[in-house]
Amino acid sequence: MKKFLYLLMGGWLLCSPMLSHASLIQEKKCSECHRLSKDGTEKSGPDLFYAGNKFQASWLEQYLQNPVTIRSTGGTRDPGFLKGAPESSQKHLELSKKDARQITQELMSIKLLDLPEEVDRLKPLTKGKKAKIKYEFERTFSCISCHQSLNLAGKVRGGVSGPSLVNAGNRLQARWVASWLKNPKLFSDQSRMPIYRMEDEARLRLTQFIATLKNENKR
Repeated sequence: MKKFLYLLMGGWLLCSPMLSHASLIQEKKCSECHRLSKDGTEKSGPDLFYAGNKFQASWLEQYLQNPVTIRSTGGTRDPGFLKGAPESSQKHLELSKKDARQITQELMSIKLLDLPEEVDRLKPLTKGKKAKIKYEFERTFSCISCHQSLNLAGKVRGGVSGPSLVNAGNRLQARWVASWLKNPKLFSDQSRMPIYRMEDEARLRLTQFIATLKNENKR
């Protein structure tokens, strides 16, 4: 009976979507700072159990080699959040190119669910439409109250209580942005992000606008 249980447990570990690809993630002890399962205990770093839904692989691989600050005031779970220098202000560990590529592959395989393809069918924004949506982004929904972004002149502006969106177009997948705007609680029960009552058309417009925010457009 014991032999059967050992075989059963061993088979479960090999078939687990996360653990079967997690050798380097485990070696680098990523789980000490990040949740790799929605059922796990909340950690000081951002959740990674939907990393494959959220991040663009090219950005993630570069970030792991050369980490940049995305939350200048620290994470929302930091006791010193918005009270000066955050306790979690230490930069992320820098990885070699080889390790960054492998961990990126592992993280991109960790997904919470298959996200709707609604944004894939949208036409690119014209300059005029982008300007109109920028008004919604800044005034109607007041996104810049919490997030830094780029104005039409390429200048950084906005609040710092939420993660920066200055390079969101390179960092985030559009499908994830659209799903997050619809229901952030799907990904994080403790999220401070408000749930807006917006029509799907408005939500997809904002998703398209966020996708245009890239470092290469910064002046």
